[in-house]
Order: sequence, then structure tokens, then C-alpha cells
Amino acid sequence: MFLFIFLSLSACGRASDEGSAEATTYIENKGSDTIVNLALAWAEHYQAAHQDVRISVTGGGSGTGIAALINGTVDLANASRQIKAEEIEQAEANGIEPVEHVIARDAIAVIVNPENPVSRLTLQQISDIYSGKIDNWQDVGGEDRPIVRLSRETNSGTHVYFLETVLRLGEKKNKTLFSMDTLLLPSSEGIVAEVRQNPNAIGYDGLGYVPDDLSMIAIAAKPGGEYVLPAVETVNNGAYPIARDLYMYTAGQPTGIVKVYLDWIMEAEAQEIVAELGFVPIR
Repeated sequence: MFLFIFLSLSACGRASDEGSAEATTYIENKGSDTIVNLALAWAEHYQAAHQDVRISVTGGGSGTGIAALINGTVDLANASRQIKAEEIEQAEANGIEPVEHVIARDAIAVIVNPENPVSRLTLQQISDIYSGKIDNWQDVGGEDRPIVRLSRETNSGTHVYFLETVLRLGEKKNKTLFSMDTLLLPSSEGIVAEVRQNPNAIGYDGLGYVPDDLSMIAIAAKPGGEYVLPAVETVNNGAYPIARDLYMYTAGQPTGIVKVYLDWIMEAEAQEIVAELGFVPIR
């Protein structure tokens, strides 16, 4: 009798577990390190209200997320840059049509150590610093110190955006490259940590990653123009020159739970989280 009861309970337990697994819906979300903290916050908030949904969020860079989309191994690919023409071709060759969704906006802040007296630069000066034309802080109104250049790695969408918008000043025919001695770091947190400990360093990061103990540079689009600090207001009114959209990509038009989740991301509740984390809401 005891053995019969034990086996019956065990069978009921397995059936319950299998039923739960079948009722659970999974969303695979991968890509941009700029977006990863925001995506994690969204996932946590959404799952708390929807117990039957599980959302896996990982970083690795925009290129990693888009590669996963091309290979058909992800539901949502996070990217801090737009998908490239060659990536679209690769996806289409695999029978996948990438569909773009703007989920938030961001300002790229240029940051320095608080001991650095330089507080404003033009886009051209920043381009000259990162391309190696300017090597000393003295040349831009600072002290006689060598400039230590910090950048995200090449797989980062932020790296690509900064290269095209700042180093190349948005000019398609411009072929300016990062100086060979630029230190490539794998994360936004790595850039923050290096700038914090090195008074000679200059770096760039999404606005939501910049802590209060570092200094942000006010930037003028052109010599003689207004110097503007990054903020929600200056992104929305177009005054800050280094601002961008943030994206999620799906394989074709989203359906099912992926569509429901994306629709929620666009709503006020989710966009409040965008503002809380220092990004710029689309609403």
C-alpha cells in the first residue's frame, strides 16, 4: 500500500512539472551591452506580472545579437545601431526578414576624470583626439598631459555609431579611423572604471551608464556653436549632437507572446523604466 501511494504521488508530481513546462512561454533576448540593463529591468518587471512567461536576456554586443537573429536562434535582437545592409542580405539568405523596432533613445556621453579641467569640446576636436591628431590635453585647453583614448570593442554598436557620427562626423566618404593606441574595452562598466582611475583618460558611454563621480563633456556640433551637455531634454529637442535610437530586431513581423511583449515595451509603463535608467523614452 505504501509503495502504491509513493508511486502515485511521484507520477502526479511529474505530470504537474510537465504541465508547467508546457504552459511556460520563453523569449530569447540577446545583443547590445548598452541595452542589456534596460532589457533586464523590462524582463524582470514583465515576468513579475506574467508568471507564465520567461525572458532570457544576455549581452555580448549588437553584432552578437544580430548574428543570432541571422542564425534564427533569438526572438529579439538588441542593437544600439541599425542593422547593416550586408547583415540584411545574410538574414534573407537564411529566409529571415529583419524587422526594426525603435524601443528607446540614448545620448552618447563623452566622459573624463573629474581632475581633468577640460569641460567642453567640439565634435571636430573629439574626432581629432580619437584619430590621433591631438595627443595632449594641452592642445584643447587642458594640462600638459598625454591623452589616453578609451573605446568600446569593434563588435559594439556604440563603437560603430561613435566611429560614424563622431570620428567621421557623419560624412559617408570620410574614412577616419581610431588611433592605433586606442584601448578597446569590452563593456561600458570597463570604460567607467578606467576613466575613474586615470586622470588622462577620455571615454564614451551611453548616458544611462555614466555615474555622478565622472565629468561629462559639453559638446558643440561646430566651432562657435553652443556647447550642450547630454540629457533627456537636449536629446528630445535635438540640441545634443551625439544621440541615437535604440533597437530591437525580430525575424519578420512579431507574433504571439513576442508581439505582446514588444507592445508592452512601447507603452507608458515600460517607458517609465527607460527614464529611470537614464535613457530617453520614445513616449
